[in-house]
Amino acid sequence: MKLKGAQILLQCLKEEGVDTIFGYPGGSVLPIYDAIYGSDIRHILVRHEQGAAHAADAYARVTGKTGVCIATSGPGATNLVTGIATANMDSVPMVCFTGQVASPLIGKDAFQEADITGITMPITKHNYVLERTEDLPRIVKEAFHIASTNRPGPVVIDLPKDLMEKEIEYQPYPHEINLRGYRVMKGCNYGQVVSATELINKAERPVIYAGGGVVSGEASEELRELAVKRKIPVTTTLMGMSAFPGSNYLSLGMLGMHGTRYANYAIGECDLLIAIGVRFDDRVTGKIAEFAPHARIIHIDIDAAEIGKNVDVHIPIVGQVKEVLQAINKRLDPVEEYSEWHKIIDRWKAKYPLRYGRSGEGRIMPQHVVEKISELTQGEAIITTEVGQNQMWAAHYYKFKNPRSFITSGGLGTMGFGLPAAIGAKIACPHLPVIDIAGDGSIQMNIQELGTAIAYQLPVIVCILNNQYLGMVRQWQSLFYGGRFSHTDISVQPDFVKLAEAYGAVGMRVKDHQDVDGALREALQESKRPVVIDFWVDRMADVYPMVAPGESLLNMLGEE
Repeated sequence: MKLKGAQILLQCLKEEGVDTIFGYPGGSVLPIYDAIYGSDIRHILVRHEQGAAHAADAYARVTGKTGVCIATSGPGATNLVTGIATANMDSVPMVCFTGQVASPLIGKDAFQEADITGITMPITKHNYVLERTEDLPRIVKEAFHIASTNRPGPVVIDLPKDLMEKEIEYQPYPHEINLRGYRVMKGCNYGQVVSATELINKAERPVIYAGGGVVSGEASEELRELAVKRKIPVTTTLMGMSAFPGSNYLSLGMLGMHGTRYANYAIGECDLLIAIGVRFDDRVTGKIAEFAPHARIIHIDIDAAEIGKNVDVHIPIVGQVKEVLQAINKRLDPVEEYSEWHKIIDRWKAKYPLRYGRSGEGRIMPQHVVEKISELTQGEAIITTEVGQNQMWAAHYYKFKNPRSFITSGGLGTMGFGLPAAIGAKIACPHLPVIDIAGDGSIQMNIQELGTAIAYQLPVIVCILNNQYLGMVRQWQSLFYGGRFSHTDISVQPDFVKLAEAYGAVGMRVKDHQDVDGALREALQESKRPVVIDFWVDRMADVYPMVAPGESLLNMLGEE
């Protein structure tokens, strides 16, 4: 059977079980879009290529499958770069197809030519330039395999236009793969597992520090079993928020720069730290020399490169998190009663709860909005966020119940992520409410994706915590730059209600805290259109607790 390269590409995607592509057409990908026209793979037309990358990213985070996006050559491909870097920092499986000028024109500064493989090499797990149409099935097979195995990440495949138009005899899609130097991690060092189990059984003040690797490794149940069996308090990174139920007695919430006081105090006093699927990044550790100073550290991770990269550990275990935890759980001695360690933590929780005051301006407190969202959804929703204060308030005040329900840009901190991510999440899980907790700065970076939500009748809810500032930057300027608010006032902004209505969405404005509940309830009833709620919140509300950069986790700013 003879097929064009573009037709072969679509056939390969079907073989990989791809049912949704997020993309934006252009000259170099016209052959691919012509093939899509007759395909039963669903294509979601975004309004900007960055939106395609973020939507594919969120689709992957919610489903555990590999997200797929496509863009044309030149500016189309470069518009994907921020989304690719976001997925790379957060270890999200994604395959990105970029159009390229015809093979004879490569390297000759042709119209809309860009070396996208060179540009993305530092921010991808791997990338390819197609040189022969005959190689396409092998490359697609390898790309999905690389993206989804071991530590997940994005892969870019650059597709010259002429090779997509070339017609060749289609060979069956390969089902075997042999990548030299790349092996899927299986098993682990069981001697290390035994040593770790012995430490856990003996520890008097243990803490579990769980990250995004628990979620991507499908190990949330194993984490819960470990915590409950040994009654070990659990703190999570931003990426690990949904790995452990926020309402569980053992939950300490998030640790680090904006962590809870009791989480950070527990890190400072623990005698054993069980780090699972984490990378000890700077926002978590603060001053490394004073991070978990009394603890022996067990570090479990799929990526050997992360072991010892930032913090010295006593027992490293490289392997699939799920498999390692299963092996540990089998050997653990169960604990029947809570100990003095839990009483100490209870006192910290009672003395230092997450709290906020009233607005001095008579406005809504942003924390109240997130609390109401949590109360009304009871954890049965997917929460996406933009980046900034809104993101931290979401982490603090929403009680996550299920894994893969918190979709946020962690490592890169990408503004403009939340709305396209909400679209990808809603496509993936149409039966669940999807709510983007947004700031008025970040939402404007990809607000054109309201058009996508309207086009596909996606009733995502955008809750703008509108303080007319670039809030997190303003907070840093207050604390560390003498209150000199250099270019962070964004009070000149659109009327978000009219903007929503202009797109065909539902727009609401809420200025009184008594109206928050009613507006959210009304939004949750909408079944066809996106809803944008413009909450006018206290302009000077800050995110606390906070640890200054490079300081010890015990040196927290904010109310005590």
